Amino acid sequence: MINTSETEGTVPVEKDLNPFGPARAPEGDVYRPDRLDKKSTVFSIVGAAVLAFIFALVLWLALKQTNLPAFGASNVTRALSSATIAAVLVVTGLLTWAWLRDEHRFNPRWELDKEPGAVKPRPKWRVALTYLASYLSPAALVIAVLAVPLSATRLYLDGISVDQGFRTQFLTRMADEISLSDMNYIDMPTYYPAGWFWAGGRFANMLGIPGWEAFQPWAIVSMAVAASVLVPVWQRITGSLPVATGIALVTTCVILAMNAEEPYAAIVAMGIPAMIVLTARIARGDIFALCGGIIYLGVSATFYTLFTGAVALSVVAVCIVMAALLQKSIKPLIWLAILGVSSICIALTTWGPFLLASLDGAEQSGDTATHYLPVEGTQFPVPFLAPSVLGLLCLGGLVYLVVRFHGAEVRALWVAIIVFYGWMALSMAITLIGNTLLGFRLDTVLVLLFATAGVLGIADFRLASIYKMFPTQISERTATFLTNIVVIVVLLGGLSYAQDLPQKNAHAIDLAYTDTDGYGERADLYPAGSARYYNQINTYLLDQGFEPSETVVLTDELDFMSYYPYRGFQAFTSHYANPLGEFGHRNKVIEDWAIQSWDGLSDPQDFSAALEEAPWVAPEVFIFRGSVDDPDTGWKYDVAEDLYPNNPNVRFRGVFFNPESFGELWQTEQIGPFVVVTRNE
Repeated sequence: MINTSETEGTVPVEKDLNPFGPARAPEGDVYRPDRLDKKSTVFSIVGAAVLAFIFALVLWLALKQTNLPAFGASNVTRALSSATIAAVLVVTGLLTWAWLRDEHRFNPRWELDKEPGAVKPRPKWRVALTYLASYLSPAALVIAVLAVPLSATRLYLDGISVDQGFRTQFLTRMADEISLSDMNYIDMPTYYPAGWFWAGGRFANMLGIPGWEAFQPWAIVSMAVAASVLVPVWQRITGSLPVATGIALVTTCVILAMNAEEPYAAIVAMGIPAMIVLTARIARGDIFALCGGIIYLGVSATFYTLFTGAVALSVVAVCIVMAALLQKSIKPLIWLAILGVSSICIALTTWGPFLLASLDGAEQSGDTATHYLPVEGTQFPVPFLAPSVLGLLCLGGLVYLVVRFHGAEVRALWVAIIVFYGWMALSMAITLIGNTLLGFRLDTVLVLLFATAGVLGIADFRLASIYKMFPTQISERTATFLTNIVVIVVLLGGLSYAQDLPQKNAHAIDLAYTDTDGYGERADLYPAGSARYYNQINTYLLDQGFEPSETVVLTDELDFMSYYPYRGFQAFTSHYANPLGEFGHRNKVIEDWAIQSWDGLSDPQDFSAALEEAPWVAPEVFIFRGSVDDPDTGWKYDVAEDLYPNNPNVRFRGVFFNPESFGELWQTEQIGPFVVVTRNE
């Protein structure tokens, strides 16, 4: 169903061509009545993005005015979510079905020549309504699956637990300042890709809310925009609005089921199948596809490096295969070089400061981001054998990829699939040297590739038509009837899968209600946890004259800095820590301070001098667990240690500071279960 012709125009064209392959391979029908020219493609992408942004933001704001119960304590939001999902799919499905029925019945030149017997074109109102529904249906799906269940909480999926704490901390940092600063350490360029977080910071500033509170709407709105943009992108690729809408909706469902908790990674993943298809065109010298590839790879590198790295490797492999086996020319490699250099220039807008610091000889240590191997990372995914609607679609995709193997763009998809499986195999193999490539995260990408191929397979089957396959056994009317049945089955299958998405995310949604937010409240109205004291701590520090963005705090309470933009002396774990921060060395220094505070550093003058002698900016504030009235026990700080290859891969070990080592040089304040220690000016 993917069109390879570069002929511009909007007149329907039927040719006896292979949907993926070169024009000389006559097989199947290519039917591209909805193909966008270059100018229309750019306009449609921008228009879809703007419309989806406004649409998602307005609906999110409207939902925040409701008073719905917590997701885990009631089935009300489940029912509303299912009803919204059904409405989106049914309306879009009916309009798409009508659009497909019209394809062979209208003449776009009717107003010009009014040929005898010409059928009047579609009503303009229905054309506009179909385009609007098609372009916004993926965004509406995001709203139905995420915004409705989360409407009664300020937190996003997973609340503030585990990895979501780091992400929230980064967004809080980016909302506090416009520079690309590290999420934790002071005076340090960011190591974690900042593109999505920087834009989210500006979004928070626009709404006038704290960064942590903007996480939920920014995740929902940005994913809605990316999902809707897929429609014009695939419309340009396939030449069919219904097929483009189908791919976008399927992609959105897969992402919402498998990777919704990590929105910036989800956005990158959504575009991977299209990027692989475009690579085959880039290798043939398609300048428009090249521009799209440059923007995608460049921006994705500022969002999420793992997916970008895997896709970039696939792009290289596709171009090499086409240069060596298909075109037998070095031209694909030339286009590859242009693509690589140009996209790297975009990536350097966020990676540049870190790379410059590294080249200047800044010491690096403690980078353990790849020290993680869950059980999913020990097996190869086979989504086409899963006993589910999605599994059936992926199986259809596998069949389609086999049947259409001789097409250049199908071969590009095969190369990408082989690269991704190879990445997983290598990730398992290098566990022998104490590392991984986080191969399990590519499960989502493989499912997307097979599911996308499944949609293309359904479209290809519809174009081939049962009647054309068996013209003597089956009448055209019967074939049309069977095609309608296929459309109904596909719609019901999609509804069955999509309405279960909130339940698939039930645990992550529950955490958004049970975790204590930055205002010290739990959305399920149960008593809040110890984080309810964070606001008092922040108020106390502000009263002491401390400016959050300039104050270094030593604490194991990560959530405190997820909600307030203070600088951490130490990151919570090494897995998200900036290598320039020397996580391991800091841990040793902190433990030495704690141990020596009971002996050689028990004198406050000596202890303060030891703090200043550290090679990093010394902490001005300590937040411990403990009691001011129980100095003999000491004040506790949890040191995070990397235990890879064990799973769980992190252990927290308490070290205790001697209260006497602070003395009169520091002020102490008991706030709830916390002892807040601040340096006297």
